[in-house]
Amino acid sequence: MGLRFPTRPVGLWLWAAAALFTACSDAVQLTHETEIGGVVTYLYKEDRGGPMGSPHRKAALKLMDTKCPTGYIVLRDGEIKGYSSMSSAEGQEGEITGRRWGIQFRCK
Repeated sequence: MGLRFPTRPVGLWLWAAAALFTACSDAVQLTHETEIGGVVTYLYKEDRGGPMGSPHRKAALKLMDTKCPTGYIVLRDGEIKGYSSMSSAEGQEGEITGRRWGIQFRCK
């Protein structure tokens, strides 16, 4: 019994998109979801453009667009508590702190 992958181009594209979103699940998260909105958070690095220049910001906004096809209102946004982990990589020993930006929104 082996794994079978879709052979049609559309099926293959959907499989690849699902794999991409699964791999990036920690970078962008929809938390505190309600029927009319929620909070979306994403990772950013201050030395790489900050929260507004983060490559994950586009994915966060797209997630909000998907949740609210008729548009949304941003209620508030700002830095939220991130995470810490220890690195043992050569030349990067010590604590690494991940920074997250949060956007609270309500659908129109």
